[in-house]
Amino acid sequence: MAHHLFTGNALCGVDGTGRLILPAFIRATLARRSDRPAILVGAHERDCCLVAYDTDFVSVVADDCRRRRLTEEGASPGAQYSRSRRIFGFLEEAGVDKAGAVRLAPMLLRRARVTDLALVIGTGDVFEIWSPCAALDGDDPGLADLAAFHLEVRQAA
Repeated sequence: MAHHLFTGNALCGVDGTGRLILPAFIRATLARRSDRPAILVGAHERDCCLVAYDTDFVSVVADDCRRRRLTEEGASPGAQYSRSRRIFGFLEEAGVDKAGAVRLAPMLLRRARVTDLALVIGTGDVFEIWSPCAALDGDDPGLADLAAFHLEVRQAA
């Protein structure tokens, strides 16, 4: 089952059109999880990054939203609508070409502050796309250390 999880991390270049070549560990997992050469990319629910997954996984995301709505219904009635807008309102489909490249929507790049570099991190069922600067400035020391490491290696090369 672990071979169906997104695991690993890489620093990737992003060109002026928002084109990003997905790292091999992401492409391999996508190939195992779906026959469709596309991903869904959206705004992360909490963090200043993007979250992405294969197109078949959207049903799992929808089921989770329904479950959370039922759990939170009495305590915070408006929370579900706000969450659904963040999850599904910002969701964009991006085709993956034979080279493993995707073109990310300008609005999503702006929201995540991604410019010329993206830190791609597997998080199990999904993967995240971070601006290295946002990762450095965030509240997760491990993520900040990972971003700093990748930037140091890139600068040394």
